[in-house]
Amino acid sequence: MALPSASSPFHLVIEPRGFSSLDLRDLWRYRELFYFLTWRDVKIRYKQTMLGATWAILQPLFNMLLFTLVFGKAAKMPSDGIPYPLFAFAGLLPWTFFSNAIGSAGNSLVGSSNLITKVYFPRLIIPASAVLAGLVDFAFAFAMMAALLVWYRAPLTWYVLMLPVLVFLTFVLAFGVGMLLSALNVRYRDIRYVIPFLLTFWMFATPIIYPTSIFAEPVRRLFALNPMAALIESYRVALLGGVNGARFDWVSLAISAAIMFALLIIAFYHFRRMERVFADIV
Repeated sequence: MALPSASSPFHLVIEPRGFSSLDLRDLWRYRELFYFLTWRDVKIRYKQTMLGATWAILQPLFNMLLFTLVFGKAAKMPSDGIPYPLFAFAGLLPWTFFSNAIGSAGNSLVGSSNLITKVYFPRLIIPASAVLAGLVDFAFAFAMMAALLVWYRAPLTWYVLMLPVLVFLTFVLAFGVGMLLSALNVRYRDIRYVIPFLLTFWMFATPIIYPTSIFAEPVRRLFALNPMAALIESYRVALLGGVNGARFDWVSLAISAAIMFALLIIAFYHFRRMERVFADIV
């Protein structure tokens, strides 16, 4: 192939193709990079730590003990007929994955600035790998949840088969929020300070330390607007439905799923709009 002469130079411009084309083939072509970034996030998280992956268990476990002492013992918070440690840990299990995934994904683009400015690849891989890496922690924490179920002799029901669906929906929500915050963080660097406040407010607006049954029916319906509320209640039914006979609130779960996918579309649209300037301002 003939090389261009000095009198007829050419330029190769690589740019995103816009919102109208999510080229999944592009993501597939860069699957090895996706795997590398995910594994990198996992290794960095526990690099030069004494306890390593044990922290994935200790974080929700310590929170469970704290909530049990403060809210279960001192404040006598009701727990819908479930032993409070089980009640709290079943809520902390998805919440810990969700909050850690958002924190990692929200700062992922800024943290990968050297990579973004040197080579082209689908930028969507960066926040996606940060969220996917959090599933490793989730798996370790779930092993602790299984141990608690055995300790309390909690019977399981067929609802446990819904767990893969609930994990997928949690991933979708974390990815949507994390992707949106990561794009905003590139342009507005104070977003990294907003993320902890957002997660703290979101946690107390979610029935982790309290059941929704303590509220009147009109207030309970408002929890459907918080997608994490329906998810955590559904996790408790899937894991602990055999303890108190609770059943899924399919309507609230469907509303929350619709909100999650709507948020994912909005986040993707905003991400694709800003993607073309990431390398210039990151």
